[in-house]
Amino acid sequence: MMSDGTQVKAALIRLRQVMARTGMSRSTIYAYIKDGRFPPPIAISQRCVAWVEMDIDRWIEDRIASSRRA
Repeated sequence: MMSDGTQVKAALIRLRQVMARTGMSRSTIYAYIKDGRFPPPIAISQRCVAWVEMDIDRWIEDRIASSRRA
């Protein structure tokens, strides 16, 4: 729920979508996850993972904000 009381519907996105939205490669994404600099995926089945779209949106917004502060 957002601070104004509206509900936000959570969505899961797959690696290709994460790569397209961030402009990063698969190896960079997983290296950032290992370093704690990127949201980890969640398991959606035994051999399938996805990311919470809001986590990726927040990460992108944080990157934009930090680049503008510098």
